[in-house]
Amino acid sequence: MIRIVIAEDQRMLLGALGSLLSLEDDMEVVGQASNGEEAIELVKKLQPDICIMDIEMPEKTGLEAAEELKSLDCKVIILTTFARSGYFQRALKAGVKGYLLKDSPSEELADSIRSVIAGRREYAPELMDDLYSEENPLTEREMEVLGLVADGKNTKDIASELTITAGTVRNYISTILDKLEVTNRIEAIRQSKEKGWFK
Repeated sequence: MIRIVIAEDQRMLLGALGSLLSLEDDMEVVGQASNGEEAIELVKKLQPDICIMDIEMPEKTGLEAAEELKSLDCKVIILTTFARSGYFQRALKAGVKGYLLKDSPSEELADSIRSVIAGRREYAPELMDDLYSEENPLTEREMEVLGLVADGKNTKDIASELTITAGTVRNYISTILDKLEVTNRIEAIRQSKEKGWFK
């Protein structure tokens, strides 16, 4: 019997997933969590074979929870609406064994669970395509400047922290916006986060 914990903050979907998987002869849903923190506690307490996790949940995201569960024996499958390569790359680093999209057919979920239990990995094909096409165009120094911008530092602070002139900082920011084809710093930060370029 494959023992499963489901973590999903939308109650109706949590119940539906639980009911759906309980119909499978070889699966048993042993716990349900509505946030990442609860998911970690349940996995530690119940020691399931699989934890199916949404990404955007309160308290801790699915990715943060997956990172914490990495050292345990439980395999994590991310089930999300977000086909973002940044999320996917973070999930891979966290040792996630499956990354599926919520608009996949329901029978695919049960098949993917069996596949992961058998030692294989299950990733949505559209994410695999993105993974190989998204190279970060920014240099290490440009990423450093953008990171400081993301931390809320102004041009003067960044200049003094990196021991360069304010004019050089402005040049870096202008280059970053050009390379990312965005019009302002906020868009640059958002895009870099979504694509998983921030460490």
